[in-house]
Amino acid sequence: MWKNSSSNHLLRLLQSELFQNFDDVKKLLRELDVMNSVIAQLAPEEEVVIHEFASLCLANLSAEYTSKVQIFEHGGLEPLIRLLSSPDPDVKKNSIECIYNLVQDFKCRATLPELNAIPPILELFKSEYPIIQLLALKTLGVITNDKASRAMLRDNQGMDHLIKILEAKELNDLHIEALSVIANCLEDMDTMVQIQQTGGLKKLLVFAENSTIPDIQKNAAKAITKAAYEPENRKFFHEQEVEKCLVTLLGSESDGTKIAASQAISVMCENSASKEFFNHQGIPQLVQLLKSDNEEVREAAALALANLTTCNPTNANAAAEADGIDPLVNILSSKRDGAVANAATVLTNMAMQEALRVSIQSHDIMHALIGPLHSANMVVQSKAALTIAATACDAEARAELRNSGGLEPLIELLRSKNDDVRRHASWAVMVCAGDELMAAELCRLGALEILEEINLSVTRKNKFSEVAYNKLLNNHLSLKYSQTGYLSSSNIISDGFYDYGRINPGTKLWPLKDLCLQEPNDLRTILLVNSKSDVSPPPSTEDKSSEVGYGRSISSSSSLRRASKEKARKSKGKKEEEKQKEEEEVTVVLKWAGEGNQDKEWSLPADPDFCAYVYEVTKSILPITNIREQIETLAKYVAEKMGGKIPKDKLQDFSWELHISELKFQLKSNVVPIGQIKKGIFYHRALLFKALADRIGIGCSLVRGEYGRAWNEVKLMNESQKGMIGGLPPPEEYIVDLMFHPGALMKLKTKEADRYRFL
Repeated sequence: MWKNSSSNHLLRLLQSELFQNFDDVKKLLRELDVMNSVIAQLAPEEEVVIHEFASLCLANLSAEYTSKVQIFEHGGLEPLIRLLSSPDPDVKKNSIECIYNLVQDFKCRATLPELNAIPPILELFKSEYPIIQLLALKTLGVITNDKASRAMLRDNQGMDHLIKILEAKELNDLHIEALSVIANCLEDMDTMVQIQQTGGLKKLLVFAENSTIPDIQKNAAKAITKAAYEPENRKFFHEQEVEKCLVTLLGSESDGTKIAASQAISVMCENSASKEFFNHQGIPQLVQLLKSDNEEVREAAALALANLTTCNPTNANAAAEADGIDPLVNILSSKRDGAVANAATVLTNMAMQEALRVSIQSHDIMHALIGPLHSANMVVQSKAALTIAATACDAEARAELRNSGGLEPLIELLRSKNDDVRRHASWAVMVCAGDELMAAELCRLGALEILEEINLSVTRKNKFSEVAYNKLLNNHLSLKYSQTGYLSSSNIISDGFYDYGRINPGTKLWPLKDLCLQEPNDLRTILLVNSKSDVSPPPSTEDKSSEVGYGRSISSSSSLRRASKEKARKSKGKKEEEKQKEEEEVTVVLKWAGEGNQDKEWSLPADPDFCAYVYEVTKSILPITNIREQIETLAKYVAEKMGGKIPKDKLQDFSWELHISELKFQLKSNVVPIGQIKKGIFYHRALLFKALADRIGIGCSLVRGEYGRAWNEVKLMNESQKGMIGGLPPPEEYIVDLMFHPGALMKLKTKEADRYRFL
């Protein structure tokens, strides 16, 4: 019997009523350090009663982690497996219970294949005691998480045993655990093939569909889910029409079954044929589940719909036709991050189609996305930003986002350390920058600076951050020209553009209104382009002047005013004329400085001269059919308006600085309309040329150089290449001379062009 007094004392404890207060017994056993002695009593030569009490002791001790480790390290697992074949049911029960506790630990679980534990565990299914069968199934449910154990179970026809349990109605109390084991085993392709070939798969699906026990249905759906992660398994399932079974399970009264079925559908729809099947059967039921009171059900249904609608416009339409938009938008306010992320994904998939996007926008989607944008969950942030990118495709939607306060949190997501969040936020900003008003607001909120910082980082930048940055600049050409010193032919200068001069990266550009209201100073003059004016353009008269050469065919606005004033001098006295002139100057000064009626809203300073320029070039240069002639004529026109041709050796004598200073003093502002400048050099002329060229459709770029240099580049086809058969060579680039030989075109990168661009 026991080999020492301690062992005898232990046996007496085991046989006594003290086992009813097992905490005291466990404490005493730890003090006695009897683990080796207890395990030794499992030897084959010991009596069955010793096996019973020793295995009972180990079963109870194994519930604690420390004791579990000691049993395994002292070699207790092997004799316990041997005792599974004991003729005594109590020994079997105690041994399998102890093994179940031990295999919760990975190290112990990994040794089972070496000890050939699967066959004796399968033999326990033949026991007449349900508790032994249940413990055997629970143990298999744990160890079949490992591939080696699954293979051993398959090799020992374990799947046949499990299917037989499902087929036996009298064993319905074991069905749930049997399904858990099957679910693990179906993850292996070989097991899947075996069960499919033996007809077990069909039996499983029929069993799941016909069962009325919610937990059985749930575990059957989980088994399908686990197996369906393998592409070949999905193919087998589709051939067995598993989709019909899953749709049936969606109608279960059990929330757990609904969740499991939805999760199975979300995996099965990776198979294109299955995804097509759910178009008519499944999607309407899933949409109904979006309205469930159980948030887990709503999350699972949204996950299934997210996968069903990804890259599938037909399913997206089906979800919308089933009235899915409203519950999806409602889920965006859910407390479950997964539900919000899934719903946002479905809405994004829907929004790929214009008709559905319009419908989504009518459900106040932008306001609903504010909460997800503020979420602390990065997946939710990413999905919400992506939904904005998909739905903010028109000015009205963007205005709704702005009015709902969505721009601030969206811009904040640009700072995220998560690549997906930063990329999707950049994408959304790129879409929102689709109009000038939004671009200006985004810039005001700091989006441009953040994007600039991102793009300077090799690890943080992405293609969307680069495009978003450029798009913001393209909708804020004043800032773009100040930062980059370049406007392309596609950057069309519009009213309100101003050239502030070069600014360093990270420096904010002052708004035009603030600049206009500043007192004049010694800083660089700010050039303004504005063709809006209360002054009417000259009347369109067809007189002799329109038929003569260039110099007389386009009369300047200043000559028109001089003629008007000459009439006034003839009809009025000298004092009256001077008084009128003084009043006009005061009115203009007040208008520029913003010191007029304080109740009136600030507006752009008018530029009647530039208005006249636009009218004149539209009338006289636009009709010219030859693009080269158009460019040359416009260049001469611009040069004439800004002081005419200037010989290179006389450039230092061209007193343009004094002229600009006088304008700033007269206007009491640092902002000078481009049309007011009558003596301009490179950068004044280049800006005027670009502004007028854009008005009449001449493609040209504007480039800022150093030391007051700026120039325009145009592209022209080589005349000698016209009419040739085959592919034409690319057009050649030229710089337009506006200073020394107005109208001359200098091929880019030639010495002549370089002398024009650089000092």
